[in-house]
This record gives sequence, C-alpha cells and structure tokens, in this order.
Amino acid sequence: MLLGASGVALTSLAGCLGLGGGSASADSDLPNYNASGGLSVNQPLDAPVKGDPNASVTVAAYEDYACPHCQEYVQNVVPEIQSDYIDSNDIRYEHHDFPIPVDDPASYTAANAARAAQALAGDQAFWTYLDQLFANQSSLGPEFYASLGEETGLGANRIRNAATNRRFERTIVSDKQQGMQKGIEGTPAVFVNGTAVDPTVDAISSAIDAAQ
Repeated sequence: MLLGASGVALTSLAGCLGLGGGSASADSDLPNYNASGGLSVNQPLDAPVKGDPNASVTVAAYEDYACPHCQEYVQNVVPEIQSDYIDSNDIRYEHHDFPIPVDDPASYTAANAARAAQALAGDQAFWTYLDQLFANQSSLGPEFYASLGEETGLGANRIRNAATNRRFERTIVSDKQQGMQKGIEGTPAVFVNGTAVDPTVDAISSAIDAAQ
C-alpha cells in the first residue's frame, strides 16, 4: 500500500513509487519556452477534462505514462468509470501529470506529446493520445511520437519536437508540484472531490456515489 505524506492510503494496489524528485524544479531550471509550430507554451495548460466540466463531483487522476500500474488503471479501471459515470456526464474527470519518473526521459516526453495534442486540437485529442501512449507503453520514444502525430493529422515533426524538446514542461512541472503538495508519492493516485481513494472501480464508484 502506498501512503501519502499524511499517511492517507493512496492505493491498495501495487503502484509506481517515487520520492518526489525528477523535474519538479524552479522555473529558472526549466527549458527554453519559445513557442514554435503554433504551440503556446508560456502558460500551464488546464487539466484535460471529460464528462461534465461543471459536475459537482470531480475525479482527478495523477499518472506517469511509463508506469505499468498506470497503464493497468487506464486500461481496466477507467473504462468502467467511463461507462458508469463519464458518458452520462455525472462527473468531471481530469488528468494530471505526475512523472515519477519511472523512465527518464519517456515519463516526461510522453507527457509532453499528449499536452502538445491538447494545445493543438483540444481535450478530445489529448484523451486519444493518452490512450495510445499507454497502449504502446513499451514503444515510447521519438519515433512513436512522430508516427502518432502523423496518424492523427497533427504532424509527425510537430509532435515529436514538442515531446523531445519538452515544450510543455511548465505544465507538467506545475501538475507534479500540485500532486506533491497533496502528498502523492506513487502512481496512479486518484482523488474524488479532493479526497484520496484507491484506484479501483469499487473504491472510485463508492466515493462518487457518496459525493453525489
């Protein structure tokens, strides 16, 4: 069981564990933020959302794209929450980046690729990228980002360059810092209206039902 700094259980499943290091650094340590290819990178992007943006219940998931337990969560837990609550607009579901990193640079570059899709084409494109990145976790890298950019029509070079140059590191660092303030040390970490819950269908569903 992974515990947050306050001793609150974050997950009863095995999770990818970190010590809060990585690239959660001060702005002065971040890469150059010159916008290119139509990408706006000077301000952190909002959390990608699906479901009802104005719902009274918010489920927030913090994930590392290279974490195998996050892959399991995305592929096995999220579809159940999607069919039971998201598709019916009963909740607001958010993604937040929390690169431990399980794999450096993949934990960061994959997050940048998905955020580039969000900046270029909106939240729907982001969720498509998230699913594809987790489905192809063993292939994360420049060539895969390029092929994904080409297949989705967002541009092979545009997505690859945004990923490898970490154009959206400001957004990713901001997310991770917020997660660290919540006591997150491992992924996946899930919160329902700000309260940490186990990343399982039963735990998330129970918390949603209690909050409605």
